[in-house]
Amino acid sequence: MIIRDVAIAGDDRGVDIEIRNGRIAAIVPSELRPDASIRRVVLPGLVDLHAHLREPGGERSETIETGTRAAAAGGFTDVFAMANLTPVTDTAARVRDLRARSLGASVRVHPVGAASVGLLGEELVDHAALAAEGVTLFSDDGKCLSEAEMVREVLARMAELGTIFAQHAQDPQIVGAGVINERVAHAAGAAGWPVSGEETIVARDIALAEATGGRLHVCHVSTRGTVELVRRAKARGVPVSAEVTPHHLVLTDDDAALAGPALKVNPPLRSPEDVAALREALRDGTIDAIGTDHAPHPAETKRMPWPDAAFGLTALETALPIVSEVLTNGGRTDWDAVARVMSFTPARIGGIADLAGRPVAVGEPATFCMVQPGHRWTVHAERMFSRSHNTPFEGRSLTARVLATVIDGRVVHAGDDDVFAASR
Repeated sequence: MIIRDVAIAGDDRGVDIEIRNGRIAAIVPSELRPDASIRRVVLPGLVDLHAHLREPGGERSETIETGTRAAAAGGFTDVFAMANLTPVTDTAARVRDLRARSLGASVRVHPVGAASVGLLGEELVDHAALAAEGVTLFSDDGKCLSEAEMVREVLARMAELGTIFAQHAQDPQIVGAGVINERVAHAAGAAGWPVSGEETIVARDIALAEATGGRLHVCHVSTRGTVELVRRAKARGVPVSAEVTPHHLVLTDDDAALAGPALKVNPPLRSPEDVAALREALRDGTIDAIGTDHAPHPAETKRMPWPDAAFGLTALETALPIVSEVLTNGGRTDWDAVARVMSFTPARIGGIADLAGRPVAVGEPATFCMVQPGHRWTVHAERMFSRSHNTPFEGRSLTARVLATVIDGRVVHAGDDDVFAASR
């Protein structure tokens, strides 16, 4: 197969890419000369460090089949599946079960191991046994591992195993029953979730990572204070990385107060000043990667009152256009930066850089997504692949559309039947 007149992320020149036996066999200058502004862009396959696929146990919200179809439609080739399943991914046998369930999935699924048994924060799992099954990332996401002594032990084990602990930073004593940013809680008539509930855990865990040498990854950063904590820690050489969700980059607590529980998410949407700090931190590398925190839920669970509504939003199919909007400079998307935060860096953090986040280059696996940068489309949840429809962007017009996703030369998503018609 030859894909004609595309631009590789970071280079505006038109090229033809020849794929043979699952690898990129040749890249040559294109003989076609269309307007460069409408040229399709090829990016390395996207990697999501943070997704909730719900299977086993939550198939009413999502299945591995529907979740990975959504991932492929969003340009992702690799997805890390969080451990908050039923049963929890906290033993080697359950890792093997999740891998078996993922055979035939549209994209590659990487199980995240729980940090504590049952996500209860009372007893640590056998991290070495899970690492022996190929688990590279451990997290109790959905809950915070809040006991300092346990976090210290987890990070010490991470240092020994060469794996990483991803913390959902939420101090239960500070946050309590909070569901919305404290700044707008009164106006929304809901309990406040103060920024200190995130920042105190991040500060403590950075200190523990510095003491143990264990790698810490901060999930879904949402505040200016956390950004500064991570920035200072990196300057000291602490082994810490951080992610941000697409929705925390473009939506604010004012949006949540107006929309109600449909925008209930954990951590909550924050102030415009927090959003500005997150965007700048993503651009300057303080925040390393995008983690979608794709969290599907049945529609009725998002229509409940604030205290009872489910936390979470779907994100896999809208992440790329949102991030491409944020990483725009002088009216043009910096596709090289998009590849950095959505492919190269998350693959490295997740310990799969030998498999994913590979450059689009001769000799490399033909694993990539193809994007039409100027394509404007309107989000309609019923037309998306996720089983659940709790997108925060319903009815919103987005720019940039994934046309196709390819893994090892195999087309796993083609949004337009004619996308490869001129590329055989």
